[in-house]
Amino acid sequence: MVENRLFENKLKEGVRLFGLKRWEAALQELLKIDTGQCSVEENTELAYYLGLCYMKLERFDDALIYLEQVVTNSEEPLRVYQCRLTLAYVYVITKRAKLAEFELNRLSKSGFESVQIYTTMGYAAWTQKQYKQAVEYYEKAIELDENNATAMNGLGYILADTNMDISRGLRLCRKAVDKAPQNAAYLDSLGWAYYKGGNTQESRVWLRRAYDLSSHNSVIRAHLRLVVGDGA
Repeated sequence: MVENRLFENKLKEGVRLFGLKRWEAALQELLKIDTGQCSVEENTELAYYLGLCYMKLERFDDALIYLEQVVTNSEEPLRVYQCRLTLAYVYVITKRAKLAEFELNRLSKSGFESVQIYTTMGYAAWTQKQYKQAVEYYEKAIELDENNATAMNGLGYILADTNMDISRGLRLCRKAVDKAPQNAAYLDSLGWAYYKGGNTQESRVWLRRAYDLSSHNSVIRAHLRLVVGDGA
């Protein structure tokens, strides 16, 4: 009983710090828990929050270890869904798109359908240069939520970048920016769509705004460098 209270207290404190977005402090608190004294259910609960902490700290390989434990051991369908979706996201950004597709397909076959699944599948397809497939996924996301900024931005960027439909791509990117005017990725997509449409002057405005918000982003830097050095 005492050991159970110690687990609950440390977990509660870790979750509290996580809620305050103090990821490192939350992680250190959770790592203090003696897993050898925990039940399978308690270890699964702990693995869930450890995985999320590592995810927030962008320590993706560590996050994968704990999130996979949750997928394997948890009996809560919604938590498994969340962790599979998070695993898929990690696999995409760490350039393991095939593994991302595996997780997302598992979710689809289990009857789950959401904007997040389709946008992640769209992004995974785009990273593999499967542009038509990516468009199909983003279209499905928009069917579920026509006002979803992530879906609009993803679809708009691909349509403009690949010259499939620059005009529609520009409209979608504009809508995404209207939804989230401080999102650097959306600003970059809009600037790039203007560039692909031949409006270099307008492109520079939006790409500079994106750069001001996220100067470390290599894609934004490359886009801005290309447009500024375009000579137009």
